[in-house]
Amino acid sequence: MSRRDKTFSALSRRDVLRLGMFGAAGLLLTDWSLLRAAGVINPLKAKAKSVIQVWLWGGPSHLDTFDPKPAAGYDYCGKYDKPIATNVDGIQIGQALPQLAKMADKYSLLRGMTHGINGHETASYVVMTGTRTADGSVSPAVGSVISYMKGYRAGYQGLIPPYVALTKPQGRFSEAGFLGSKYQPFATGGDPAKTPFTVEGVVAPGISDERQHDRRALLERLDTLSRTMEGNPLVAQMRKNREAAYSLILGEAKDTFDLAREPEELRTAYGKSTFGQSCLQARKLVEAGVPFITINAQGWDTHKKHFEVMGKMLTELDNGLSMLLQDLSDRGLLDSTIVWCGGEFGRTPKIDWEAPWNGGRGHYGKAFTHLVAGGGFKGGHVVGGTDARGETVVDRPVYPWDLAASIYEQMGIASEATLPTPDGRSVPVSPLAANPGMQSGGLLREIM
Repeated sequence: MSRRDKTFSALSRRDVLRLGMFGAAGLLLTDWSLLRAAGVINPLKAKAKSVIQVWLWGGPSHLDTFDPKPAAGYDYCGKYDKPIATNVDGIQIGQALPQLAKMADKYSLLRGMTHGINGHETASYVVMTGTRTADGSVSPAVGSVISYMKGYRAGYQGLIPPYVALTKPQGRFSEAGFLGSKYQPFATGGDPAKTPFTVEGVVAPGISDERQHDRRALLERLDTLSRTMEGNPLVAQMRKNREAAYSLILGEAKDTFDLAREPEELRTAYGKSTFGQSCLQARKLVEAGVPFITINAQGWDTHKKHFEVMGKMLTELDNGLSMLLQDLSDRGLLDSTIVWCGGEFGRTPKIDWEAPWNGGRGHYGKAFTHLVAGGGFKGGHVVGGTDARGETVVDRPVYPWDLAASIYEQMGIASEATLPTPDGRSVPVSPLAANPGMQSGGLLREIM
């Protein structure tokens, strides 16, 4: 199959999804709907329109980033033993994050994150979905839930799918879970740090716009079937799909993925790394109205030579994330965009200096930190805390389901809203509503 055929095929599937979603089962009417109609409770008002999830794939060290413990000593801090003050009194972060330190008023730190899981796959599943499924089913990731709730069934009109992954899927489980493959993220492929950013099915390497226009003109001349079957519904739909394809390849959607249109100074400020340019691309996708964007940033699984790797990783994170927050704020988008940054767990607070690790940190699910900003979340706060060595949460635990449920509420998704399962049941969107007996610290009311 040619690249062009693949493009048309993919677009046809997306277009069919748009056309068919309203006739699908969708959300069933629930007791919440009846209560709302009776005026017993009021519908949620969305504070956020989009989410940018900055997924630090592999698990970043909380001690080296957002929960420094300088008094713990060299075996815990290594070279990162001089945390820096932020622009919020009383909040310090790691010394390798000077740009983020200047804007702590824009974000809050969840230092009480915990789930106790040390395996990548299970921890990723629990954090990405906000659930700890006991019945054997695979729950959808937060991005897939928001794609379902805020995507085509909610009137989303964009040609770019409502859930985008830069640049590849998470990969450790199916993000769509029981919602099915049509709620998988659209993975762009390519590298936004390269020009052009070759987005799968949108930007073909080595083919200019002029050549694409010539191909379109030739196709129109050769398409005698459409002209002889004018008025046929199937032909009309095929023509609509083709026009949608060219709108994606040559229109505003393509411009959304054209980072060369951005000022060079801005691109440099984000950092010319894959991560930095992914942050810039995420901002452009928010401007295009995409409800959920995940940046899958790899390289944080630092078992060996941890501090050698961190020098590069922390600089890229500092430049890219700080510029994303500033850029969204400058454009008036931060108030309506949640930025959620973190990984599946933290790293062991105590450093393993022995061979073969040579100064590495292992997996650690007992205590870690996530960052949230925008979309109705207050900045300049710390929620939860760990002990003097960062080994245990001692103040206000925050579980993945607490965070997921809080994000849903900020997006205007009521906890009583439901998702359809393949066996015909419906389950609450909110993991807190689905599992009322689950250990929980509750919604993040401190910053909502």
